[in-house]
Amino acid sequence: MRIGILTGGGDCPGLNAVIRAIVRKGIDHYGHSILGFRDGWRGPMEGDFQELGIDNIRGILHRGGTILGTSRTNPFKEEDGVAKINETLRTHRIDALIPIGGEDTLGVASKLADEGISVIGVPKTIDNDLSGTDYTFGFDTAVNIATEAIDRLHTTAESHHRIMVVEVMGRHAGWIALHSGIAGGADVVLIPERPFDLDEVVAHLKHRHTRGRTFSIVVVAEGASPREGQLQTQTSQVDAFGHERLGGIGAALEKELEQRTGFETRATILGHVQRGGTPTAFDRVLATRFGVAAIDAVHAGETGKMVALRGAEIELVSLAEAVGEPKTVGDELYAVAEVFFG
Repeated sequence: MRIGILTGGGDCPGLNAVIRAIVRKGIDHYGHSILGFRDGWRGPMEGDFQELGIDNIRGILHRGGTILGTSRTNPFKEEDGVAKINETLRTHRIDALIPIGGEDTLGVASKLADEGISVIGVPKTIDNDLSGTDYTFGFDTAVNIATEAIDRLHTTAESHHRIMVVEVMGRHAGWIALHSGIAGGADVVLIPERPFDLDEVVAHLKHRHTRGRTFSIVVVAEGASPREGQLQTQTSQVDAFGHERLGGIGAALEKELEQRTGFETRATILGHVQRGGTPTAFDRVLATRFGVAAIDAVHAGETGKMVALRGAEIELVSLAEAVGEPKTVGDELYAVAEVFFG
């Protein structure tokens, strides 16, 4: 078989581990040919690829990013985009695709599967918001990076008696904010699933000071929003998949909290540092397991499915299920963080 792989959407620690696993088992065990498409869905649209052999994947297990490059190209928004993909697959005799990505990349994959293209998806997102899988690789690395940043900010917050606002990634779901907030000992965690009351946040922070604490840590996901009318934080810019470019909630909170509490406040936006650098051991192992399972599924003739972690096992779920609705933080888990508010 000739199998194409691509990495789409935001870069993510662990992508190279998936590529390595697919190539190693695909070639060594099955004798397949593996092609790597460059820059997400742009690659198969334009026929831009390279043959991947064992030499290409040496030494990439621990590297962040992706050796194939990535983009947010949406073939369904490009003129004749899907027809171009079909022509590339036909011309180069490619039997199946393994796209590695989040809701947008795998959303395209699901539609292509409906049109008869053989596809097996691999879930990738630091936000951990894909349905159908308990965890996505990249999430553990992002949480560790955010937690380390919070640990470091504790010392400067305590030294200067400040409120420190830490803005982390999380458009629809607050998994990074919640996990890093709990692990880092945050005093308030704000997530997209629960619009917050600014007055309640202020009350929590003031209460800490009445108990003798002279500093506070507020962790906020970029997609978190206050109740209607309290703050304006979003922009009007959108990407190829219609997602609004988020940002500004940390800076807005910095201004409002200092004004309302009277305590000096500083905001830190972690941004893209969360998705860069070396993947954790957990993400390397999970990404490797996903890659092996993906090439196994393609070899077995499966299509329209995604590899997923369910408990301790890797299973196949339908792509339609995986991209149907974002996986969000439930009330029970958020209640754990609320114990430590104020």
